[in-house]
This record gives sequence, structure tokens and C-alpha cells, in this order.
Amino acid sequence: MSDQGSGKASASTPFQFRRGWIYVLTLALVTINYMDRSALGVVAQAVRGEFSLSPVQMGFLFSSFLWSYVIFLLPVGIMLDRSTARNINSIGIALWSLAMAATAGVWSFATLLITRLVMGAGEATSIPSCGRIVREWMPAKERGIANVFWSAGSFLGPALGALVVAWITSSWGWRTAFIALASLGFVWLVCNLIWFDRPENVSWLSDAERKKILGERSAGSPDEVGVAGSPAVLLDLLKSPSQWGAMIGQASGIYALYLLLFWLPSYLQDTKHLTIMKTGIYTAIPWAIAVPASIVIGLISDRLLQRDTLLAGHRRVVVMICLLLAAALALVPFTNDTTLILTLFAVSLTGINAAISLNLSLVTDLVHRARDVGKAISLTILSGNLCGLIAPIVTGYIVAWLGGYDWALWISGILLVIGAIAVGTMTQSVILRADGAVPARAGDIKARA
Repeated sequence: MSDQGSGKASASTPFQFRRGWIYVLTLALVTINYMDRSALGVVAQAVRGEFSLSPVQMGFLFSSFLWSYVIFLLPVGIMLDRSTARNINSIGIALWSLAMAATAGVWSFATLLITRLVMGAGEATSIPSCGRIVREWMPAKERGIANVFWSAGSFLGPALGALVVAWITSSWGWRTAFIALASLGFVWLVCNLIWFDRPENVSWLSDAERKKILGERSAGSPDEVGVAGSPAVLLDLLKSPSQWGAMIGQASGIYALYLLLFWLPSYLQDTKHLTIMKTGIYTAIPWAIAVPASIVIGLISDRLLQRDTLLAGHRRVVVMICLLLAAALALVPFTNDTTLILTLFAVSLTGINAAISLNLSLVTDLVHRARDVGKAISLTILSGNLCGLIAPIVTGYIVAWLGGYDWALWISGILLVIGAIAVGTMTQSVILRADGAVPARAGDIKARA
């Protein structure tokens, strides 16, 4: 936005929101990421037919990219606290886009498995990087909406991916769809290299907005962005009950997310006997509805918090409510009405997206040492994906053994309730204080504020 205006306006602080481009950049990154993740689910029936795969084999394929993903999460978190999100993201998206392109040339179950593993290694960079970018770029009171905004890409991606992949597959085959998605990744890579860096370094940010970001991003805690943290802090993080509460909440949300991400298209095809194009449309509807709905929840979360309550972790209340909202998926087996089924999935996905993104905001709120935020975020994401990687496999066995999806949905609903209880009861203390003491009671923060 322009710096020009009345002298009075300039003397104060004119409204500027060029950091909005960071919202766009991170949203695009996660959208592409999840378009790529969800693509195999959309073309699952075609792949199963071409390679004669069983539901159990498909479950392992869906899960396989998470095997390498979880291995690289903590190293990525450590590198983020020592390098820059710009460099880490560039390496990651280049690697997973190459893997997507290579998927178009697979000829067996084994080669498909290999490309999924390489893709998972590359994709391990994007979510921790987005959490770090929010910490570097956004005033503290914007963390909730900023995290929900980029996290909405994990829902916008499957919505767009279902439509795009279904259309390309129907017209030119599933292999062409993977080449198209790989191309999107390389376009984002070029944009990242040209325009992105820390707010201290970019030339397109106005001085007034740069001052606002640098002055407000730490909410009064020491601003240590760019200071390298120690990997040994991981042990301190694991001693914190609040870290464990956030990890359990994240695990329940990610389990539900991957269940729906990989198996929702197959569920619709198996239970409603839809064509691949109609499956793409029906799959896109609940994901698309969840995007604006979860963003609104993120805005409400930020509006309800003041500086003292933010640093004390009061965001936990919203996270807990959202996890309970996500448990609506457990009601799906009790109805055969397609409209109601899609509505329940939309409600559940809204709760899932808001919960897992605001849970990362909660971790950021409770880690008062900026140099260690990357490790705390990666540890939280790691816990989620360790639980999430079993969701496609468990579902595959349930479908093969029981011939249906009911117990898959009920198990996920139970886990979401457990996650809500963990977040509500365990995240009562500061994870890492600025002076290094671990932990501090939430009330201590309010008293000092």
C-alpha cells in the first residue's frame, strides 16, 4: 500500500498490510503441498486397477510418504532455527516436485512407493517453515489468523486437487495429472526465490510496516529471530506437560485429517458408486466449505486474546472446542443421506483445520524464546504425523476385514475427544520461558504482564 497521504496520517501509523503477500505465499505453498498429497487418493481406483492392488496395499501407499516425512521433521525444525525458511522451503519443494513428476513414470508398486518416500522427505519442510514464517513476520496478535490462513491450504489443496486431478485424469490419464501438479511446485519455487526473505531484508516492505512487525512479533518477549538455538532444547520441550498436551491434540487432529484426505474419495466411490469426476466434485465440497469457516474461527481466536492471555495460552479453549467439533465425523455412519454426510464431513473438516492450526499458534504462544520455536513446532507436527501415518493403514485393514468404513470413523472420533481433553487439561504452563526456566504456570505470566 502507498505511504502517501496526509501529513497527519503519515505522522501516526498509516494502515499498511504488505505482509499480506506472506499470507498468500504460505497459503499457496500449503495448497500445492496438499494438492500433491491428496492426488493419489483421487486416482486410487485407477491406480488399484492398473497395478492390481488390494485395499491394504493402498493403505500402505497412502501412508508411505509419511514414513520419510516424520523422519525429516525434527531435522527440519533444527535447520529452521539455524538457517532461513527461504532456503529450507526452496530445497523441499524442489525435491517433492521432482518426486511428483517421477510418479508419472512409475511401473510397479515398488517404484510408486519410492516416489512417495521421496515426496514425503521434501514435504517435511513446508509446515514447520510456515510456523516459523508466522513467528518472524506477524505481530503476535495475528498469529492465530496467520496460522489458520496458511493451514487452510491443507483444505483448499484437496478441494482444488480433487477437481483438477479428476478432470485431468478423465481427459488425459492419471499420470498427466502428476506432471501438472509438479509444474505448480516449480512455479512457487521461482516466486519464493525472487520475493521472499525475512522482514528485515526484503525491499518491498515499507519502513513503517517493518517497524510494526519487528516491534510486535514477540509480544514483549525478547526478539531472538535469527538467533540459533540449541538442539539440546528438545529435551526441555519433552519435559513440558504443555508440549505433551499440544502433541496429543495435534495427533488426534492429524489422524482424522489423513483418514479423510486419503480415504474420502474411495469412501464416496464405494458407498455412493460415483464416477471419478463426480467423486472429485463431492470430495471438494466439504474441503471447500471448511476453508472460510476455519478462517473465521481463527479471526475470532485472535480477537478474544489480549497480550497477557495470549502468552498464558488461553488459546487452548478454542483448540479444545474445535477438536470436539471435528468429532462430528463419527456421526456419519448413522445416516445414508448424501447431503447430511457431506455436511458432517464439512463440519468435521472445519474443526480439524482450525484445531491443528490454532494448536500450532498455542505452541508458539507458550514458547517465549523465538530461537527455539522451530523445534517446538516440528516436535508438535512430528507427534501429529506419527499418529497420522497409521490412519491410512488402519483404515485399509478395516475396509478389508469389515467391508466398510464405520469403525474407521468411530475410532477417529474417539481420538479427537481424547485430544480435546489433553489440550484442555495439560497446556496450563509456559513451555519455554525467555530466561530458559521450564515450565512456568500460566498465572505467572498474567501476574508479570
